[in-house]
Amino acid sequence: MGFACGIVGLPNVGKSTLFNSLSAARAEAANYPFCTIEPNVGVVVVPDARVDALVELFHPPKVVPATIQFVDIAGLVRGASKGEGLGNQFLAHIREVDAIAHVVRCFDDDNVVHVDNKVDPAADIATIDTELCLRDLDTVEKRAERSRKMIKANKPEDRLAIEVCELLRAHLDAMKPARMLLATATSGPLATAEGRAIVREMHLLTAKPTFYVANVDEGSLGDLDANRHLAALRAHAAAEGALVVPIAASLEAQIADLEPADRPEFLESVGLTEPGLVNVIRTGYELLGLITFFTAGDPEVHAWTLPRGALAPQAAGTIHTDFEKGFIRAEVIRCDDLVRLGSEGKCREAGKLAIEGKDYVVQDGDVMHFRFNV
Repeated sequence: MGFACGIVGLPNVGKSTLFNSLSAARAEAANYPFCTIEPNVGVVVVPDARVDALVELFHPPKVVPATIQFVDIAGLVRGASKGEGLGNQFLAHIREVDAIAHVVRCFDDDNVVHVDNKVDPAADIATIDTELCLRDLDTVEKRAERSRKMIKANKPEDRLAIEVCELLRAHLDAMKPARMLLATATSGPLATAEGRAIVREMHLLTAKPTFYVANVDEGSLGDLDANRHLAALRAHAAAEGALVVPIAASLEAQIADLEPADRPEFLESVGLTEPGLVNVIRTGYELLGLITFFTAGDPEVHAWTLPRGALAPQAAGTIHTDFEKGFIRAEVIRCDDLVRLGSEGKCREAGKLAIEGKDYVVQDGDVMHFRFNV
C-alpha cells in the first residue's frame, strides 16, 4: 500500500534541499534505508519508537518499518496551468500524490535569488495556488459541460454534478483552493456523500490535504517567533486550517550528511533533539489520515500502514488478500501493554489480549494476530 506526499514550491525556496536531505538521510538502524524508486521519488521511514521497542523485545531477524513516499515535484513557473515550463508534467505529478508538502521560503539571503526579488510567503503561496486553481477550474468546467450534455436523460447524478461544479467554480474562480470549501461545507451538495464522490472523481489538485514547510534560516531556530516571515506564513495557514512545520533546510542537509552515530552530538550542539525532517515525515503521515498497526514476533517485526477508521478485515488484507477473504477474528494487544508486560502470554493472563471480530476499528498502536480460513 503506497502513500505519496508531493513536495512543491517555487524556485529557490529550499524544496530540492529538503528532498535531497530526505534522500541522503539514514535512519539509526541499517534496516531502515531511504530508497529511491525514481530520480524524484523516495521512500522514507516513518520514525516510530514503538518499532524499536518491539525489536528490543523480540530480536527478530527482519524488521519492516512503516514508510511514506516523498515526491520531488519540479517544473512550476507562472503559467504552469497553461503548459509553461514543465507545467503539464508538474501538474500530472501532483495529481498522482495523496497529500502536498508546500515548501515556503522564510529567510532573507541576498545570495539566494528569489523569483520575485522579495521574500513574501503569502505571495509565494498565492502564485502556486493560482496555477493549481486555474487547472482545477478547467477540470470542473469540463465535468459540468459533460453533465449538461446528459441532462436530457434526467438523471439525478447529472443535476447534482452541475450543482457541485457551480459551487466549486465560484470558489476556484476566486483563486481559493477547493479543500477550503470542502472543509467548511456543512450543508448543500458538497456535504452529501454523493456530492463528495463527484469531487473525488475529478481528482482536483487543490482538494488534496496540504501542509506548509517553513524553510527558515539556522539563526531563527532559537527564536522562531521572531521570524516575521514565519509569522506571516502561520497567519496564512491558520486562516485555512493548515499545519506549519519549521525547518532549516541547509542545516538538515548537514545533519543528513553525518554518520548516524555523529548526529546526536551535532543536534545537541545546535539545540535540537531530533532533525526537523522527522517532523516533516510525521506530519505528512498524519495528514494522510494514516495509522500504524503491528505484527510482531518470529520471524519479523512489521509496521503496517492503514487509513484511520479501517476495520480488522481491511487490516488483515494489507498483509494478504486471503487474510481478508477468510477473516475469522483478530487477537489484539496494545503495543504499550505488550512491551510493558513482555510477552503475549503475560498479556493474556493480565486480560490485555482482546478477541475482535469484523466490526473492530483498528487503533493506532495495535499489535494484531489474525485467524482466517480459506
